[in-house]
Amino acid sequence: MISVEKALKTILVHFRPLGLETVNILEARARIIGENIVAPRNIPSAANSAMDGYAVCHADVKNLPATLKIIEDIPAGKIARKKVNRGEAARIMTGAVIPRGADTVIRQEDTQKDGKTVIIFAGAKKGDNIRLAGEDVRKGEKVIRKGDILRPAHIGMLAALGRTSVSVYRKPRVAILSTGDELVDIKTNPGPGKIVNSNSYSLAAQVMECGAAPVMLGIARDKRSDLEKKFRQALRADVIISSGGVSVGDFDFVKNIMGEIGNAMHFWQVAMRPGKPLAFGAIEGVPLFGLPGNPVSAMVSFEQFVRPALLKMLGHKKIFRQTIRAVCADTFEKKAGFRHFIRAVVRAENGRYVATITGDQGSGILKSMVAANGLIVMEEDRTRIKKGEPVTVQLLDDSPSWSEFLRL
Repeated sequence: MISVEKALKTILVHFRPLGLETVNILEARARIIGENIVAPRNIPSAANSAMDGYAVCHADVKNLPATLKIIEDIPAGKIARKKVNRGEAARIMTGAVIPRGADTVIRQEDTQKDGKTVIIFAGAKKGDNIRLAGEDVRKGEKVIRKGDILRPAHIGMLAALGRTSVSVYRKPRVAILSTGDELVDIKTNPGPGKIVNSNSYSLAAQVMECGAAPVMLGIARDKRSDLEKKFRQALRADVIISSGGVSVGDFDFVKNIMGEIGNAMHFWQVAMRPGKPLAFGAIEGVPLFGLPGNPVSAMVSFEQFVRPALLKMLGHKKIFRQTIRAVCADTFEKKAGFRHFIRAVVRAENGRYVATITGDQGSGILKSMVAANGLIVMEEDRTRIKKGEPVTVQLLDDSPSWSEFLRL
């Protein structure tokens, strides 16, 4: 049995970013870009008006009110035909290119049109209401860096630069297999002694949350031949995840088969709860995680080991969940020797984070996982958490709202 840290270190050395693929920019959202994006042109390409109004020479609006001759209208998308000279103004729409001779735009609401002239009532500083060429992006500027997570603003920038496609790191295909004669499909009404296969679906959802692609292989029965067949099918994937079959029962074949037909069996059993019976190895070079069969054990093990590995394959720079310090609202006791991941809900209360344990911590109690937004990390040598004591919490929600909550 090895520590959580050693298990994680052993796992991560076997993973690296996958190759690149080219996708449409709308398919690239939330992906990791595999190239630097350098602007091929200025944005905007020419100085233009930031609002509807009149393009004028600033010297003409120093003394107000000022009456100027309107020489033309310039709609957006059109180029002025005339130069603006002293005593003249051009009616201009938002986004239209500033005409020659003009150096300031007066807002329409600060003017009054009178036939072929316009009266200026309010002045402006020289250059006001003009967006300069290259004000947003300059030609040759690196606007998106390799390794960035592509957010909606990045997609807009790619479009503004005329990019219809972009290179991103390929999504890992993750084969998911549940094992056990007791399992039935979700469409089946479970009879006595039978359990609905929820693990495949929770694990698939976790895989998708990472940005990877699940490949559902269904259920393998407690027969060596069936399990070997399923594992062979899984070899078309980049990673294999099985749940169940890694403990010490007579029919727990996964770890044995991993050792026999795989190229490597790196470890079995980790000093953690839930999730002690966890195996990691490979079959013909394809990494294989043998997760426990209990629903919470499988999910917690995924969070600690599979998720960082998949994020590394996807090209992410940050592969670990955010942690915070909180005050525990409950008392919890355990034996020394195992790291515990305790399901909890974290809230901001009176200028601090408070973590409340979500109920029964049995490895088969999925309801307490549903209620949790974090895992209290209780170190191996710690045997008791008293109500009101500080704890470290691994957040299960990486949304920006946490940073808006508080800074403790």
